[in-house]
Amino acid sequence: MYPFIRLAWQLWRTRVAPPMGLTDLHVSHHHCLPWDLDGFLELNNGRTLTFYDIGRFTAGQRMGLSGALRRRRWGLAVAGASVRYRRRVTAFQKIEMRTRCVGWDHKFVYIVQSMWVKGTCTSQALLRTAVTSRAGTVEPVEVAREIGYDGPSPALPDWVAGWIATEGTRPWPPQDAVDVPEGHVPPVI
Repeated sequence: MYPFIRLAWQLWRTRVAPPMGLTDLHVSHHHCLPWDLDGFLELNNGRTLTFYDIGRFTAGQRMGLSGALRRRRWGLAVAGASVRYRRRVTAFQKIEMRTRCVGWDHKFVYIVQSMWVKGTCTSQALLRTAVTSRAGTVEPVEVAREIGYDGPSPALPDWVAGWIATEGTRPWPPQDAVDVPEGHVPPVI
């Protein structure tokens, strides 16, 4: 189940944080609790993504995005993610999360997030995100203007631009399988 109480608590705590700019670094703190663990007694990879959600919500609150979403009746979507897991996070460890919008293109906003425990990075995520309306995806420049930013996107880091280019070559809709012989029908289980 989604941790709505944890999200509400983090948003309540963030309400007194100073406002931040669209591309500023947002730092938040979280604790890995027993219900965040997997069968190996470390932070579950799905819960890691949920923690990253909470970090983006609190960053959005500080940059004025939450108010813009309410005013314009917009929503949020994640359109892609790439996560590197490098170190275990275990029960009761304090996590420092860093969240930053690194730029945007004509359709998507790119956000980089990382988790740190005792000065060591445990994971990093690159997310392709979008603001949505009933009419479809809202152009990032419109969203930026709505929250008071009227400049161009910062230049995307090379590794982010490379990820975007690589994702552009990925077939959609996905192929059923890469090495399935033509005419082979997998058994239904």
